[in-house]
Amino acid sequence: MKEIIKLTNVGLSYKLKNKVNGKKHHNPIKDIGFTLYEGETLGVLGKNGTGKSSLLKLLSGVLKPNKGKIEFRKGISIRMLSLQLGFDQNLSGYDNILLSSMLSGFSLRETKSMIQDIIEYSELGDFIYQPVKSYSSGMKSKLGFSISVNISPDVLLIDEALSVGDLAFKKKAEATIVEKVTGDQTVVFVSHSLAQVKRLCDRVLWMDDGIIRMIGTPEEVIPEYEKHFGK
Repeated sequence: MKEIIKLTNVGLSYKLKNKVNGKKHHNPIKDIGFTLYEGETLGVLGKNGTGKSSLLKLLSGVLKPNKGKIEFRKGISIRMLSLQLGFDQNLSGYDNILLSSMLSGFSLRETKSMIQDIIEYSELGDFIYQPVKSYSSGMKSKLGFSISVNISPDVLLIDEALSVGDLAFKKKAEATIVEKVTGDQTVVFVSHSLAQVKRLCDRVLWMDDGIIRMIGTPEEVIPEYEKHFGK
């Protein structure tokens, strides 16, 4: 299997503006290491506050580790599936699609070749030409999700369950996620649903208080996870 991302003794720490329980620093990631392989779906389990979202931010490059190193295969594209990207509120939905895709490394020509698919998927109709600041939160979520799933990166990062727009759109979104996860895409999938992780993932990484408690196949990790929490 080809390596696509490798973490070695990675730690993440930042100063707290106000002390919490007498502490000046927060260490969401203490000392972790693992390799992500091309084409695999890696599920990430753990209770809230154990470092799962921080791990995805490290993998996306949004955060940089304070110690250790993260090695990315040269030239790979990585995208966090986000419901509300960093939109320019004064630009239209259409222009935000152009901006987001070009920031992801696509040329203007490549972007224009897929923009109609993104618009149709979003179901925003003529609102796509209106400023994003006029959108409801549900419309922004639809736009963000549509951009993320239609601009296929080498590595797709998915954080937690999705709540996207109305019921019909949510069902479509969930079906798209399953398609991505079960296909050839390399995916890191954070979820609280053990059934989803067991069904969709090749390997499972169990985060616990900023460290990796266990990593292995779903059949190896999930029973231990359930046993630990008395499920």
